[in-house]
Amino acid sequence: MRISILFVAAPLVMSPVLLAAPSVRADEMNAMSMPMKATAGPADKAFAASMRNMMKGMNVKPTGKPDKDFVLMMMPHHQGAIDMAKVELQYGTDPQLRQLATDIVAAQEKEIAEMKAWLEKSGK
Repeated sequence: MRISILFVAAPLVMSPVLLAAPSVRADEMNAMSMPMKATAGPADKAFAASMRNMMKGMNVKPTGKPDKDFVLMMMPHHQGAIDMAKVELQYGTDPQLRQLATDIVAAQEKEIAEMKAWLEKSGK
């Protein structure tokens, strides 16, 4: 019982702290990434590359147009999910996670297409 109360109460207690924390730019995220072990395997390297590419892509200069900024940042975020899912499909063996990765690729590709269409339609 104590553990479940902790899981419910901790986010409520931490919310003011998290809201008061300074925001972090995407380019600052690299400094917070975990150092890769010298013995990192190909999957580790592929996951790290997908994260680097995603963070670089999300580092969009604000346009002052929230809708456009949202789409410009979400497209690389979704592409990062696709790239990570493809790493799972290449190296992972768990059937449930491989199916999840397949579903992620399909869903994120669809949403990227919707965002690209919105950008074209809105002329932004």
